[in-house]
Amino acid sequence: MPKWKELKRFCERDGWELYKDTDHYFYRKRDEDGNIRRTKVSKGSGEIHRAMWQSILKKQLQVTQEYFNSKI
Repeated sequence: MPKWKELKRFCERDGWELYKDTDHYFYRKRDEDGNIRRTKVSKGSGEIHRAMWQSILKKQLQVTQEYFNSKI
């Protein structure tokens, strides 16, 4: 499973906008059709738990594991 820092790196490399920096990093990305995807990245250093990671990929990032891996 990826670590939180790898999710942050993905967002930075894939063109996501950091729009809030508090106890977490908050990123968003506008699709060509106008939809806005959002994700929240912990400032912790640990791994993301499997169930949470699957949810982040599917519901927030809306990318495949392979696409994610190609950006980190």
